[in-house]
Amino acid sequence: MARYSLLFKKSIARDLRVIPKKDVRRILQRIETLAVNPRPNGCEKLTDQERYRVRRGSYRIIYEVQDDDCVVVVVKVGQRGGVYRH
Repeated sequence: MARYSLLFKKSIARDLRVIPKKDVRRILQRIETLAVNPRPNGCEKLTDQERYRVRRGSYRIIYEVQDDDCVVVVVKVGQRGGVYRH
């Protein structure tokens, strides 16, 4: 299986600023695993969108997978309840 490149939307920096540093480290480690397996056990495909969600503690990571280009685009990171507001 090919390793995927990771891209982040510009808004991710703003999302991570309000999260404690120890949790940011864990979130980034979780995101790194998506480069190896973009659809791990426990990921959920979001309804009516080509996006997926994985959890890291009480935080949710929303991302898109572009298989043709082997790219994972991280779209949003936030706590449960606040992640889906766009």
